[in-house]
Amino acid sequence: MRSRLIRFFSVFLFSLFSLTALAGDVRILVQSSPLAGFRYYAGEALWSELHEGDPLALIREPDNTHDANAVRVEWQGQKLGYLPRAQNQAVAAAMDAGEHVDARIAKLRQERNPWHRLLVDVFVVL
Repeated sequence: MRSRLIRFFSVFLFSLFSLTALAGDVRILVQSSPLAGFRYYAGEALWSELHEGDPLALIREPDNTHDANAVRVEWQGQKLGYLPRAQNQAVAAAMDAGEHVDARIAKLRQERNPWHRLLVDVFVVL
């Protein structure tokens, strides 16, 4: 009986420490959207270097003269564009509240329409 109790607590503590170690690794998809401004920034020039799954940096631009909720999207320090104005409000609010968000390239498509070339997935990190 005692060995079962010790084994139970050992498994419990191991599980607890494992979950604690995972904190910060849990990502919840909150948005998938096209990249706005793809043709105006570095997207075309960097196209051959981009890969699905690549991490993207999201940078808030609260002083942007065109959109107070602007969220710039960068790949390796290069500006690719923005989250679309119609879909950036929740992400901007989360970033302003100090929530950890990140993004990845979800899809790359050989499309004529620049709005369909690159799809961005945005995650809240727990």
